[in-house]
Amino acid sequence: MTATRFSTALRPHVRTKIEMLGTADIVVGIPSYHSADSIVHVIKTVIQGIEHYYPESKALIMISDGGSTDDTRDVARTVDPKSYNIESIVTIYRGLPGKGSGLRAVFEVAAFLKAKAICVFDSDLLSITPEWIRNLLEPVFAGHDYVAPFYNRYKFDATITNTIAYNLTRTLYGKRIRQPIGGDFGLSPAMVKHYLDQDVWETDVAKFGIDIWMTTSAIVGGFKICQAPLGAKIHNHKDPSADLGPMFRQVVGTQFQLMALYEDYWMKVRGSVDVPTRGEPIDQEPPPFEIDRNDLMAYFKMGMANFGGVWKNIMAEEDYQIIERLARKSKINGFSMPTETWIRTVFRYAAAFNDTPRQRFKLLDTMIPLYYGRVASLVGELEALDQAQAERFIDGQAAQFESMKDELIALWKKKET
Repeated sequence: MTATRFSTALRPHVRTKIEMLGTADIVVGIPSYHSADSIVHVIKTVIQGIEHYYPESKALIMISDGGSTDDTRDVARTVDPKSYNIESIVTIYRGLPGKGSGLRAVFEVAAFLKAKAICVFDSDLLSITPEWIRNLLEPVFAGHDYVAPFYNRYKFDATITNTIAYNLTRTLYGKRIRQPIGGDFGLSPAMVKHYLDQDVWETDVAKFGIDIWMTTSAIVGGFKICQAPLGAKIHNHKDPSADLGPMFRQVVGTQFQLMALYEDYWMKVRGSVDVPTRGEPIDQEPPPFEIDRNDLMAYFKMGMANFGGVWKNIMAEEDYQIIERLARKSKINGFSMPTETWIRTVFRYAAAFNDTPRQRFKLLDTMIPLYYGRVASLVGELEALDQAQAERFIDGQAAQFESMKDELIALWKKKET
């Protein structure tokens, strides 16, 4: 799916600036939105990383903002990297509102400047260190096209990754990329050109499905991929019972849509392989936190009341009966959704999503309470485990997804008949 018409995410003043610059060795992009409290820390840390590890390189830091109504851009402009011979651009991107459009602007600048290596960072990072810059850029200079982040995350963190995104990426495409929606990446010029050539920038991907799209496109495009250790990822903590519903919709909706686009690829994949990790480990441990399982169970039970009929139509009968019993539970103790039930539910929703194009996102919304139920169950299963044991549990869950792939393929073929 290649771009068919010319458009740009760059404003005229940005075009003028990059024409004056001519070239750059390194471009660091920071897409931002309402990040006034954190963006100075991110910019200063990037400057430190470039100054320490790449002092001879011609570098540009680009803040690609989504029209923040707080002081994000003004605050960003208070940091002047010119004293370190680093250029900067602070701008509002053009295009649909969302991180994808922000990254498109960064990619356009990097392509124009013929940058040799590109990396991007979330603007709300609290744990970024100068070593992150080195660990994302160095593999690019060594010949890798796509450098995915490998974080140390607390066992209850990254619930969308641990319930769906990692499992599906590994099962569908055969690559064990642990953080496929991590948000911080290293990229080669060839990878950036490939992204810019895709005709997605006026679609939902340009809003918030960008991270999983980037990872999937890199795999399917046959690019050279590795992971980089980045220590702990600490940003504004999100309780999955509070505000992860919209993110679920964006990430999982994009991942399900990509299944239709790339079905010829993933239908042939069996098993999975490790993706190499390159770079020096960063010794950061994530802080622990609690998740309110009772709130998650309440959302799940509300879902049964509102969407039980939809669930019954989509789910296997045995799985619906399990879900029905869980919804009758009055206490969180013993609340456990079997992994096999969850896997079959994900597979069936993926097929149903792609079988109902006009109502697909309404259908996906009915899956969110089931996701809350799975997270409530997962937290209970991980509670007594240490970090290493929890990681082995997640790895085992992903292996179960893989082992049941034939069920997904059968469902997919059935929907096409």
